[in-house]
Amino acid sequence: MFSNLSGIDFLMVFAAILFSMAVHEAMHAFTAHWLGDSTASDLGRLSLNPLKHIDIVTTVMLPLLLILLGLPPFFVAKPVPFNPSRVRWGEYGAALVGVAGPLTNLALAIIGAGLFRFNMGSLADNFFYLFVAVNIAFFVFNMIPFPPLDGSRLLYAFAPEPVQRLLYQIESMGFLAILVFMLLVFQFIAPVILSINGHLISWLLGLS
Repeated sequence: MFSNLSGIDFLMVFAAILFSMAVHEAMHAFTAHWLGDSTASDLGRLSLNPLKHIDIVTTVMLPLLLILLGLPPFFVAKPVPFNPSRVRWGEYGAALVGVAGPLTNLALAIIGAGLFRFNMGSLADNFFYLFVAVNIAFFVFNMIPFPPLDGSRLLYAFAPEPVQRLLYQIESMGFLAILVFMLLVFQFIAPVILSINGHLISWLLGLS
């Protein structure tokens, strides 16, 4: 999907990552604020400014390295802080905060696919194709229900208490949990993830 990128393609992917990441993180903050928790707002994270959400290593260097290697990109932005005990509807409200980010990426992919279908020229079409691919990759990866990925918040809301305790223990590991996931778990599910990515992209762009 991201193999054999030209220089201009690489710049397009970089721009798509920065924009999509900023909107993704901002929607976490906006949703938490809407549900009654001002933590993100108090810390200046209620913003579409990418600089507010970037960690230079995990947000920029890591996904670009994966792209250069021809692998599906994933990024870890600065987590948007929120207090689950302060949002309305308890664990269900926290689940809404969690899925707001990846669902935003899905919405961006749909918008990009709509623009792609206008056939505005090869350069624009290529950008919208890459934009859709980046956002679908973000959506699918972040919906995996493994802490601290966003999809785990949805699992928290419906899982029995023993499973919730296990999820909390994993989440407390922070970035180490992501490394363990990528090294020990992702290699087994990567074919499924890549297949889902490919089918969603083809379906949205009408390429199937």
